[in-house]
Amino acid sequence: MLKQRVITALILAPLVVAAVLLLPNGYLALIAALVITVGSMEWVRLSGIEATLLQIGYSFSLLICLLALYYLVPPGWVPGIMLLSVAWWLLALLRLVRYRADQPQSDSVPLRAVEGFIVLLPAWLALVSIHRIPTTGPGLLLFVLILIWSADIGAYFAGHRWGKHKLAPQVSPGKTREGVYGAMACALLCAIGLGIWLGSDVTQTLLIVMLCLATVLASVVGDLFESLIKRQRGVKDSGQLLPGHGGMLDRIDSLTAAAPVFLFGLILLGEAQ
Repeated sequence: MLKQRVITALILAPLVVAAVLLLPNGYLALIAALVITVGSMEWVRLSGIEATLLQIGYSFSLLICLLALYYLVPPGWVPGIMLLSVAWWLLALLRLVRYRADQPQSDSVPLRAVEGFIVLLPAWLALVSIHRIPTTGPGLLLFVLILIWSADIGAYFAGHRWGKHKLAPQVSPGKTREGVYGAMACALLCAIGLGIWLGSDVTQTLLIVMLCLATVLASVVGDLFESLIKRQRGVKDSGQLLPGHGGMLDRIDSLTAAAPVFLFGLILLGEAQ
């Protein structure tokens, strides 16, 4: 499994880096929309919608919403949308904390379907909005991707080496608190690097560290939330598209929560308008 994960990552990572750094914002938005649409195809199945026509209609509707966000939503609305997304993820965290596998759970198909839009649309908008920040946009988008990748690697190896205390055993038994500590350590190193790249002073660097730690914590929530949906659905992976990684959602679940939090933090720090 690890070998497959590494091979897939080595193939995809250079393509992602090249797209982020070399493509104009419109083309990057299109590629991100395709990724999010594929994720929506997996989400609709996790939601319990079985009819093929309804699945197609769901993903097509989400794609239309992505186009509307890109062409019709004024840039001035982005901070408000990100604030709403952050608030929703805080509610998702509360849901995770209160989850008990032995208690009756709501199995509302429409609710899960709506949650897919709430999860995927702001994530796409955040990625595209970060990328179009003047001058530093592509670099900042690449940074947040590296931040999440590094945190994922740190969590994986710290969890395997020192993991003893389960983080959320009823949601995702394999995740440990030690893994989260490994992710946070990687986030700290990445944050210091970002502060140096931006030429920040000590105070600004401390704020960047706080933002990166918050972003990684959000990525953990995003990962756990998808794990909760899969557990309620009784499946291990959202799909089999990416060898060693599962489905597209399994690859971007952390980013769905992390990207809005990171962009909202950049707005508060004055690094994004």
